[in-house]
Amino acid sequence: MMIPYDKRDGKIWYNASLVDWSDVKVHVLSHGLHYASCVFEGERVYDGEIFKLEEHTSRFFHSARRMGFEIPYTEEQINKACKQIISVQNVENGYVRPVAWRGSEMMAISAQQTKIHVAVATWEWGSYFDPKLKLEGIKLNISKWKRPAPDTIPWDTKASGLYMICTLSKHEAERDGYTDSLMLDHEGNVAEATGANVFFKDKDGILHTPIPDSFLDGITRRTVIEIAKSKNIKVLERKINPEELKNFSGCFLTGTAAEVTPVSKIANYDFKVCNTIIELSDSYQLVVRKKKAA
Repeated sequence: MMIPYDKRDGKIWYNASLVDWSDVKVHVLSHGLHYASCVFEGERVYDGEIFKLEEHTSRFFHSARRMGFEIPYTEEQINKACKQIISVQNVENGYVRPVAWRGSEMMAISAQQTKIHVAVATWEWGSYFDPKLKLEGIKLNISKWKRPAPDTIPWDTKASGLYMICTLSKHEAERDGYTDSLMLDHEGNVAEATGANVFFKDKDGILHTPIPDSFLDGITRRTVIEIAKSKNIKVLERKINPEELKNFSGCFLTGTAAEVTPVSKIANYDFKVCNTIIELSDSYQLVVRKKKAA
C-alpha cells in the first residue's frame, strides 16, 4: 500500500533549509491554495542524476514570472537544492518536485505583499503507468474538457490551476475503464493527454504531433523529436483534427512521468505498438541513462 505523501520520512528542502518531512507545513489560508498562485516542476532521477535539470529549473522560473512573482533564489541555488535533496534522500531512480507558491500574508484576489515560499521534495518512483500497460499500450478516452484558448490563461507554464481540468478528465477516464484522457484544444483539435504530449505515426512512418500553442511544449517531447530526427524519422508539428485519428497506425505519449508510453486505443480508434515506438522508447532510455550507455 502506498504511503501518503504527508506521512513519509526524511527531509524536504524548504525555504533554503532541510526540514523534517513531517514538519513542512503550509497554512490553510495560503494564497497559493485558495487562488492557485502556485507553480511547480516534475523531474526524473535516473541512476542518481536529474535528467535535464537546468531546463526544468529554467521553466520553473519562467512559470513564476508568468504568474507575476519572482522566486527568491537563483536558478543555480535551485539546481543545487535539487541535487542536494536527492543525495540526502538517497534517491537513485525517482521523481523531484520543486514547487513555489504565494503565502498567507494576504487573503483576497490581490497578492502583491505575499511571501514566496519554495520547496523541493524527492522520492523513489517507478513507472507512471503500469509496466504491463506500457508494453501493451494504454487506452484513452476523449475528454469533454478542452484546453483553454491561449489568451485566457498562462498556457506555457506549469501552474497548478491549469491542471484542474486534467484531474477531472483523468478521473472520468478511470471511471470508464481507461487509463488516461486525450484532451482537445479550444478549437477542437488534438492537444495532449492530461499530463503528457501525444504523437501519432502514419502508414509511411511519419510522426505527427500537435503544435504546442495552447499547452506545454514538453521537455520530453523536444527530446523525443530530436531522437526521431537523428533516426531520419520525419516529424510534422501541425494541427490535428480528431477525425484524422482513423488514418494513423501508431500513437504514443511523452512526458517526464510518462517517458515514452505506447497507446493502443483512443475512444473507438485502435493503434499498434509498432517497432518505431519501441525503438524510440529504448533510445530515450539510453539518453536518460547516459552512464549505462557510455
